[in-house]
Amino acid sequence: MKQGGKNSKYYYFCAHQSVMDLITITAIALGLSLDSFAVSLSCGVIESKIRFRNAMRIAFILALFQGGLTVLGFFLGSAVSDYISRYDHWLAFILLMVLGIRMIIGGMKGNSDQRPIDINRLPVVLTMAVGTSIDAFAVGISFAFLKVQIWTAGLIIGAITFLASMTAIRIGKSAGTRLGSRVEIVGGVILAVIGVRILAEHLLSAG
Repeated sequence: MKQGGKNSKYYYFCAHQSVMDLITITAIALGLSLDSFAVSLSCGVIESKIRFRNAMRIAFILALFQGGLTVLGFFLGSAVSDYISRYDHWLAFILLMVLGIRMIIGGMKGNSDQRPIDINRLPVVLTMAVGTSIDAFAVGISFAFLKVQIWTAGLIIGAITFLASMTAIRIGKSAGTRLGSRVEIVGGVILAVIGVRILAEHLLSAG
C-alpha cells in the first residue's frame, strides 16, 4: 500500500510538471509569435485583396521557421550559440529594415500600380520568416538545457504562430482597405520597427 502511494505521488508530480511545461511553452510561443503577428499584419495591410490560399502559405512559412528554428537550436545547442548570438540580431535588423525601407519609399512615390515588394513572392516571405524567427533559435538552445520535449514545443510554437499570422492577415486586410495609398508606408514602418526593436533588445541585454 505504501509503495502504491509513493507511485501515485510520483505520477501526479510528473503529470503536474508536464502541464506546467505546456503552459510555459505556450506562453513562450505567444511571445515568439508577436513579431510574426506584426509582419503578417503588414502583409494584410499591403495586400488587402490577398487570397486565402496565399494567406495560408505566408502563415505556414512563418510558422515553419518559428517552430523549425526552435528545434534546430535545441539540437545544435551551445556549440554554435556563441557565434550566432554575435550576429543574429544584426541579420534580423538588416533583413527587416531593407524590406521596410523599400516599402516606405514605394509608398511615398504613390505609384499604386507597382508594388515595391510582392509579398506573394517566396523570397520575400522567406526573408520575413528568417527575420522574425531568429529569436526562436535562441529559445531552442535554452530548451536543450531545460530538457524540454522539443518536438512538442516545436509543434506548439508553430501552431500558435500560424494562428497568430492568419488572424493578423485578416485584421490587416480590413485596415488596408481604409488606408488606401498609404498601405505601403504603414507596412514598411511596421517591418522597420520590428527590426529596430530586435536590435535594441539584443544590444540592451548585452550591455
